[in-house]
Amino acid sequence: MQTAFHLAHEVQRLSRASLPSDAAELARYLIGKTVVRKIGRSRMSGRIVETEAYPSGDRSGHAYRGRTVSNQTLFMDKGFAYVYFIYGTSYMLNVTAEEPGVGAGVLLRAIEPLEGINLMERLRKTDELRDLARGPGRLAAALQIDKRLDGVDLCADGLLWLGSAVRETAYIRKTVRVGISHEVGRLLRFFEVGSPFVSAPSTG
Repeated sequence: MQTAFHLAHEVQRLSRASLPSDAAELARYLIGKTVVRKIGRSRMSGRIVETEAYPSGDRSGHAYRGRTVSNQTLFMDKGFAYVYFIYGTSYMLNVTAEEPGVGAGVLLRAIEPLEGINLMERLRKTDELRDLARGPGRLAAALQIDKRLDGVDLCADGLLWLGSAVRETAYIRKTVRVGISHEVGRLLRFFEVGSPFVSAPSTG
C-alpha cells in the first residue's frame, strides 16, 4: 500500500477550466479531490470528503444581500478561496463557484488527512486522526487557514491549492445542509459514504 506521502505527491493541480460553473455541481465534483497547503518547507494535504453548496440567490449564502467589503471574494471567478471568520472562534474555507460577478461558493466541511499529519496534530493540539479536520472549523485550523488566504487562487501554485483525486471516490450522497436557518430543505450537502472523516453523515 502506498503511503500518504506518496499519494499526495501524485496530485496534479486542478485547472479552472475543469471546475463546473455551478455551485451544486462543483460541491459534488470536489468530493474526492485534494486540498494542498504549504507552510514554509512543510506541506499538508487531504482528500475532500464533505462539502456544502451555497448557490447564487440562496438566503443562507454570504452573497445573498449583495457584494460587500467582507464578501467581495465570493464574486470572483470560480476556483478562488473565500475565507471568513465565524462564531468568534473559527475560520471557514470556501471555494468560489460560478462565473465572475455571481456570488456563490462551496464550503469545505471535512477532509481525510493525507500528508503533513504531524503538523496538523500540532496545529490542532490533538493526535486523534479522525478528528483532525472533521468539520469546517477543524479543517481550517488543521491547515492553518485564516483571512490572509482569502482571495488566493486555488488553481495556481502557491500556499493553498486544489488538486486531483489520489484514488477512486466511493459513493457520494447528498443531503440537507448543516446548521443553517434558511432554505433548510435543499439537498446541497455532499459527502463520501462510509468515510469516518465526514462531520455528520446521518444528516437528512
